[in-house]
Amino acid sequence: MSKKHPVVVVTGSSGAGTSTVKKAFEHIFQRENIKPVVVEGDSFHRYDRAAMKIKMDEASEAGLTYSHFGADANEFDTLAKLFKTYSKTGKGKKRYYLHSDAEAAEHNARLGVDKKPGEFTPWEDIPAGSDLMFYEGLHGCVKNDEVDMTSNVDLKVGVVPIVNLEWIQKIHRDSAERGYSADVIVDTILRRMPDYIKYITPQFSETDINFQRVSTVDTSNPFIARDIPTPDESFVVIRFKDPKKFGTDFPFLLNMIHDSFMSRRNTIVVPGGKMGLAMEVILTPIIHSMLEQRG
Repeated sequence: MSKKHPVVVVTGSSGAGTSTVKKAFEHIFQRENIKPVVVEGDSFHRYDRAAMKIKMDEASEAGLTYSHFGADANEFDTLAKLFKTYSKTGKGKKRYYLHSDAEAAEHNARLGVDKKPGEFTPWEDIPAGSDLMFYEGLHGCVKNDEVDMTSNVDLKVGVVPIVNLEWIQKIHRDSAERGYSADVIVDTILRRMPDYIKYITPQFSETDINFQRVSTVDTSNPFIARDIPTPDESFVVIRFKDPKKFGTDFPFLLNMIHDSFMSRRNTIVVPGGKMGLAMEVILTPIIHSMLEQRG
């Protein structure tokens, strides 16, 4: 970890709601005039869209599973090296995975290349003069015998809805935004499950703070749910691994966030509609402290 070049990680699986945390950080960065280097987890996939399909087809023919959740489909070593290099020097290289025509047009114009959706932009140097690195993606807190992402990360945030709610969110997102059928989405969930258990779930034991959304409506069969439970139909369970690490002031949080309560000595529960507020109230002083130490 580095006082001079802090690294902040938001980690969670596809459809978990990491974009909500990303927006909270964006508000903090804009309000506090902080200049981050933003790193997207998808840019560290090993294969572009076409090559990944070939790999999955080959695995399927061999009776094996292959997914973006697993180590073989990602450049874990490259990501860990980036965290280490930035932490020590404030430098490094990044690229972008192009999800859409709009993203492709933007980066093609910026870089003078001709890349299509589903492909990567070339690696490029991180701009100088950043205040911190902000990563959002699948694998920011992977720690095992082969790699340790956490050793160079200063703040680790996990976003992990209860699994049925996560599946509902994924089903609705992939259907509405990507046009996938229900059968295809369910097959994807099943195919990813071994890697989810091996690589995604263990990260939430490494995170400093977890935000877990829990619905208050019936989600017992996520595959037939017509709607995603609204924020008002849920609570957010916020667990601090070590409240002393960041000087968490629970009485202050309870006073600031209406209808919140403590469920354990290191856990506060807030109404689902207050999730964004809770994130900003909790995370702003932590970021301030990092930048004060940075000088």
